[in-house]
Amino acid sequence: MAIALVGCLGACEYESKDASRLPSPAPATEAGAVPPGPDGGGTATIPPLPDGGEIDAGTYLVLAPGYPVPFEITVPAGWSSEDGDGLRKDDPDHPDDMAVFVGWWSAGYVPTDACAWEGALVRIDPSAKAFVDAVTAQASTASTPPVEVKVGNYSGFEFDHAIEGNVDVTACDRGKFCIHSELSNECTRWYSTREEHEAYRVVDLYGQRAVSWVVQFHEAINPELTNEARTVFDSIVYRSGQ
Repeated sequence: MAIALVGCLGACEYESKDASRLPSPAPATEAGAVPPGPDGGGTATIPPLPDGGEIDAGTYLVLAPGYPVPFEITVPAGWSSEDGDGLRKDDPDHPDDMAVFVGWWSAGYVPTDACAWEGALVRIDPSAKAFVDAVTAQASTASTPPVEVKVGNYSGFEFDHAIEGNVDVTACDRGKFCIHSELSNECTRWYSTREEHEAYRVVDLYGQRAVSWVVQFHEAINPELTNEARTVFDSIVYRSGQ
């Protein structure tokens, strides 16, 4: 399996099946601290994340659709905004290939089989656990056991996700390996190669889940860029809404 991104940068143990049942609660880990915001007495003004194009290094405020509170994310130079739904950076050694991506958007549907996904996109309830259970139980995928985390004042889960070893992506529905979707009849988050894999953090924001992930699109990526992407991913912190 390619390099795992959650909690380690070496070998992680995957579960290809029977991942819908969460393991016994693990000691919570701190994934971030909630910074002061307008409702918390803070004085700093943080600019909104631009909708597109290369952005300056700095900290930005994001209010993702469906999220009850905004979050802050910090990026170094060289990253680009993708329609306000994520951030990407290319590897100069592989300029024609996608390299790393940190994303977030609504994930209301999860297919029961990531390869045979047409007609199998199932709507899930808004809880964090519902998403974790559905994704880690997908046929044709491999996941690490979800780990409980704390993101400031919020609780959630983290896990790695990838293609199961013997799956041929080109033989999947429409040549897409579907992980989740915003739509009931089309896939909006999919893998196109066997090398693609990602780490998920799913946080409970007052009963509504917030899903974010960091993607490595292929194995031949400079490890420094992989580490940088993980740092950007870990910089996400949610504002206090109550």
